[in-house]
Amino acid sequence: MIKTIKLLATVAVAALVSAPAMADYPEKDIRVVVPWGAGGGTDGIVRKLTTIAEKNIGASMYVENIEGGISATGVSQVMKARPDGYTIGALTYDSVVTVPWQGLLPTYKMDKLKLIGRVTSEPDAIIVASDTPYQSIDELVAAAKEKPGEIKIGIQNIGSRLHLAVLQLQEETGTEFKIIAYPGGAAPQKEAILSDEVDVVATSLGDFASLIENGDVRGLVEFSDTPNPTFSDVQTAKDAGLDLRMGSFIVFAAPADTPDETITKLEAAYKQALESDEFQEWVANVGVTPNWLGTSEVTGWADETSAKLFEQMDALVEQGVISK
Repeated sequence: MIKTIKLLATVAVAALVSAPAMADYPEKDIRVVVPWGAGGGTDGIVRKLTTIAEKNIGASMYVENIEGGISATGVSQVMKARPDGYTIGALTYDSVVTVPWQGLLPTYKMDKLKLIGRVTSEPDAIIVASDTPYQSIDELVAAAKEKPGEIKIGIQNIGSRLHLAVLQLQEETGTEFKIIAYPGGAAPQKEAILSDEVDVVATSLGDFASLIENGDVRGLVEFSDTPNPTFSDVQTAKDAGLDLRMGSFIVFAAPADTPDETITKLEAAYKQALESDEFQEWVANVGVTPNWLGTSEVTGWADETSAKLFEQMDALVEQGVISK
């Protein structure tokens, strides 16, 4: 009886202590993991949003780049972190689709995360160096047909979304490119095209916004239905007569057992940051579309998206186009 009373007293005290503690969140710095290298498009967007979000949440937030494993290394650290709201991470297409589908890490399970919200969507594109003769996707396709396997195109990782996009482009247009992988995000691709290692890259317009604005490269086509709000002169896949649609996104996530009250505060901070004039004016110049989905919707969207793409990739495996 005495033991029971002591146990109940302990539980009661814990409840009294935990409630104010949750109300006081955050009480220390919040770590935001970007599972790609510094300097890429995802890194830039997350840093900008986080700089604004920390003003809303009332605590310092710092971004840490953890590369490797097609984003799996960084995301795995978020999965293993204490579920207290002080470690969160940014997920991209590869985090939600490529890594789970390939089964690269047996311990990597999406149910170890609680999704906070989607902040952007970003169609993939074909970009060429400004000194190449290609002025349209039709001209690039024609050249690739004349020189099968000779035109070098830089992607980010073998088996990634961009690899899949190029394979689908080849299949749809009857072309063959020499595909070269540059793991680690968009930064190595930038180095490759600026140093003339490749003439063409598959990535997003947002990732290469600064190089487009400087005139170092130009976009030929974006795999979307609607014109890019920043680079409206780049042809859409729809207007080019292509069926291919492909792109990435950024979703914030926390460890699965993070309290709902904490998730709500993080969600509100990032939503407010996304809708701020500061971010809207900034993002209008980087070729990325703000595209919010809150906590109540984003998990269902991610599950549906990954299931659809798993099916498509399984079909390509059966056809011998890619291997798992």
